[in-house]
Amino acid sequence: MDHLHNYLLHLADNALILGHRNSEWCGHGPVLEQDIALTNISLDLLGQARYFYQYAASRAGAGVTEDSLAYLRDTREFKNFLVLELPDSDWGFTVLRQYLFSQYQYLLYEKLVDASDQEIAAIAEKSLKEVAYHVRWSKEWVIRLGDGTTESRKKMIASWNILKDYVGEFFIASDEEKMLTESNMAVDPVTLREKWISLVNPVFEEATLEFRLQKWTQQGGRQGMHTEHLGYLLAEMQYMQRTYPGMEW
Repeated sequence: MDHLHNYLLHLADNALILGHRNSEWCGHGPVLEQDIALTNISLDLLGQARYFYQYAASRAGAGVTEDSLAYLRDTREFKNFLVLELPDSDWGFTVLRQYLFSQYQYLLYEKLVDASDQEIAAIAEKSLKEVAYHVRWSKEWVIRLGDGTTESRKKMIASWNILKDYVGEFFIASDEEKMLTESNMAVDPVTLREKWISLVNPVFEEATLEFRLQKWTQQGGRQGMHTEHLGYLLAEMQYMQRTYPGMEW
């Protein structure tokens, strides 16, 4: 497959895997309003994933569909960031991960709106308003929990101690991104790093949490090197399609 196809899969996989993780909270949120809010965010991410999968499938041909890309690829074929596949330990972990990724995703889509590929630009423009809400919603929760009770602050610190080992992967350029950036079809994530830090740091300060982006990071998601957690996630998500091939609702 070409560089653009792999890049589209990376964008789609990020949205799909995080959307699935968030959907696990449906019916289990701390209060009904926030349960619904996170479920809607999951649906937004699923919609973004569908747009990128549909575009990738249209370019691939040979019977490839959005469903086959989502449900019939194995673990090593997925290209999402590792942090997005980690299981949810508690509400604080979920909202902090959502904020960190949404802030990155907003900066990315903001740049992709001007991409030379009109399909990518259109998807980014359509998704930007959704992601702006994701940033606002998750940021409010990060501040609320970080500067909340002793217990909530303790959990936010514990969540950051896990997430800090993974978020640096956002800013490592893949071979696809390096190639496509030359023709303005992708964004070099390295160029987003300082802006992301400048936006995240004040939020951590308001949440009375210590923020420092370390140089070392877990990585390999875009090359198909995943944690053990993705296999379990895909086994659940892909069960129906693999058990009843070609099933349609």
